[in-house]
Amino acid sequence: MKGVFWFAKKGKLSPRCVGPYEILEKVGTVAYRLELPTEFQGIHNIFHVSSLKKSFEKQIPTVVDTRDISLQPNLTYEEVLIQITDWKDKELRNRKIPLVKVLWRNHDVEEAAWEIEADMRSKYPYLFGM
Repeated sequence: MKGVFWFAKKGKLSPRCVGPYEILEKVGTVAYRLELPTEFQGIHNIFHVSSLKKSFEKQIPTVVDTRDISLQPNLTYEEVLIQITDWKDKELRNRKIPLVKVLWRNHDVEEAAWEIEADMRSKYPYLFGM
């Protein structure tokens, strides 16, 4: 049996899954010991069931393969903007906020996120044809 656990990128609220990893044994009634790779040596390998998600062979798109991502020592990774897919203006009472829909590396198209255009323009000016 395999399990995956939640992994959050620093500064973002959306959790991600990493894995799948082999479940070595059940520890108590609500915890499992996982076989983690060496880059996770700073993480205890016992997880509560609420932190785990069942992994199916065909359900891999929701799981991030950590071999494709260079993790930093604090287990975060740098998001890299690949493409701007859409633009829109968000209207708030008396002003408009320009937004861009961005596609990040290591994310599916369905996970494209709306970001403030000014922030993206300052971080990634080459995508705006300047």
